[in-house]
Amino acid sequence: MAKLDYDGPILEIDKLSISFFTRLREIPAVMDFSVTVQPGEAVGLVGESGCGKSTVALGVMQDLGKNGRIVGGSIKFKGRDLQEMSAEELRDIRGSEIAMIYQEPMASLNPAMKIGKQLMEVPMIHQGMSEKDAYDRALQVVTDVKLPDPKRMLNSFPHQLSGGQQQRIVIAMALMSEPSLLILDEPTTALDVTVEAAVVELVKDLGKKYGTSMLFISHNLGLVLETCDRICVMYSGEAVERGSIEQVFDEMQHPYTQALFRSIPLPGADKNSRPLVAIPGNFPLPHERPPGCNFGPRCDYFEEGLCNENKAIPMFPANEDASHETRCLKFKEIDWDAPLELAEVKQKGEIGDVVLKMDNLKKYYEVAASALFSSGEKKVVKANETLSFEARESETLAIVGESGCGKSTFAKVLMGLETATEGTITLGNKAIQDIPIEERDTQTVADVQMVFQNPFDTLNPSMTVGRQIIRALEIFKVGKNEGERHQRMLELLDLVKLPRAFADRMPRQLSGGQKQRVGIARAFAGDAKIVVADEPVSALDVSVQAAVTDLLMEIQREHKTTLLFISHDLSIVRYLSDRVMVMYLGHVVELGTTDQVFSPPYHPYTEALLSAVPIADTSVEKQHIVLEGDIPSAMNPPPGCPFQTRCRWKSEVPGGLCEKEVPPVRHLAEGHQVKCHLADDILARMEPVIKIAAE
Repeated sequence: MAKLDYDGPILEIDKLSISFFTRLREIPAVMDFSVTVQPGEAVGLVGESGCGKSTVALGVMQDLGKNGRIVGGSIKFKGRDLQEMSAEELRDIRGSEIAMIYQEPMASLNPAMKIGKQLMEVPMIHQGMSEKDAYDRALQVVTDVKLPDPKRMLNSFPHQLSGGQQQRIVIAMALMSEPSLLILDEPTTALDVTVEAAVVELVKDLGKKYGTSMLFISHNLGLVLETCDRICVMYSGEAVERGSIEQVFDEMQHPYTQALFRSIPLPGADKNSRPLVAIPGNFPLPHERPPGCNFGPRCDYFEEGLCNENKAIPMFPANEDASHETRCLKFKEIDWDAPLELAEVKQKGEIGDVVLKMDNLKKYYEVAASALFSSGEKKVVKANETLSFEARESETLAIVGESGCGKSTFAKVLMGLETATEGTITLGNKAIQDIPIEERDTQTVADVQMVFQNPFDTLNPSMTVGRQIIRALEIFKVGKNEGERHQRMLELLDLVKLPRAFADRMPRQLSGGQKQRVGIARAFAGDAKIVVADEPVSALDVSVQAAVTDLLMEIQREHKTTLLFISHDLSIVRYLSDRVMVMYLGHVVELGTTDQVFSPPYHPYTEALLSAVPIADTSVEKQHIVLEGDIPSAMNPPPGCPFQTRCRWKSEVPGGLCEKEVPPVRHLAEGHQVKCHLADDILARMEPVIKIAAE
């Protein structure tokens, strides 16, 4: 089908309503939703999970499944109503004119088919292209998405590529037929922050090169700031604010948008003097929405009798040309510039003695050269190399790095799920590196606890919340009898700010944030001295993240806990940690206080990490550093400095030293160390990556 030349909006969604029908009732998922995407424009669709963003995308693709139906409004693509098209017309448009990139790259790839063949299918089916032309086109697109050795890529199977490479292939597949509209549904959630930066850069460049319009769905405000021209904020199935990036970020006109920004850590926020403000209450379920304004029950400006009057609230123009709109009855009365009322300023706990010390810890794994056939030489995976650090009472030490850098391996050794290959771990005055968890005494197990990344996997689905916490108390031998343990369980629910009635609920009845709180309550059941939090908020929504991080900080202040916070989200790390340890391929490449690590001189890897973090603030200027290439494999690390294959400063070191020797640990200042060959005068010349523009 020849592409239509069309000069109006590429996508026009007008007063769209989508419902899902169950046997009991109709569940409205999207109500009265409108958004327009002009040619060559990128529009961001932002909101928390469950607000209907992905439902809108599936509506555009006309792929709502058996029980989903469009019950009002229209979706027009290049002026034609998608609902009025036949199945055949839709099939022609999907994939060739409208393409979608999903969150999980493997869901879009066929594991049994080589990449080249999967890419060539698109133009051969949609445009009747010959095999040779399709191969040339595939080669071109794989080169465009900056994949190394494109010919080898086309000849590989999906499982032979890393997550970032798979996602690039999916983007390449979407671009094969040069679509007019690209829908991206959280395309970088599963990727590392440096890979995310490269993918986002790529999407922006390709949008310009191919003139593609984009609908970018995300819950990450910083990412939308960096990729989009306009933004639409959604809450509970409705658009609540629409406008250009500058309008919505700098002159917000809806209480929900304001509340979202208050719950994310921006540069300059500090956990003691400027704590994040979590949005009170919970997100309404689709069949339990309140009368009037959906955000009413959680809003600071709620007015009885006005905001909950039982009638729909329309979108109001918030400026003269109506390019900025809000769904709020009181937006004209609210003082949007009023300074944030400070939540109480928290006193920082006094940092005490060293409770945990690691000295030259190494963890190697032996694997057969070929996993299928165990004959042949063995290879060694060096997951942790000479890790040394100490952590003190009441301190938060953040451990940062990309996946595969050894963060979780080190956590497993500390927990006793693995034992060390070499080196020592001292807890209090006891060496525990060789004691697996089943041989550790109860006290040691209770002292070192872990909060996991995914709250869904850590709770037993067939046991009530209260029973799971009591089970932990029994194991830690807390309380003399069942009654005492029951009382302690209720106190732990109070500690994590969950209603006591939750003791009788099953995990499936809780939201993600509530499950994570149960996980935290369980970790503190035995009064843990050290809590390893492995990405504890990355699976949660922005507003819930603020509440959970605040909770961890509060418990830490009360219990003088040492918190080892593993994360790749540097904005949260900057907000809550006292010291930061940056890891790359098993090595600690930089260690220092938060201020030392976040201001120059940096280790070149830290510098690239900082540049990759999307920041939701229009007054911030960032240096732009995109790392080339992928992380090397720990089974086959590069010689010399582990970071030398991707380092932009390598040419400053004479004599190819970076490729020959692992750099020594150097102390730049009291408590600040880096593993790098760069000379002092070069380190001194480094510029800050993140600058906040002067007001």
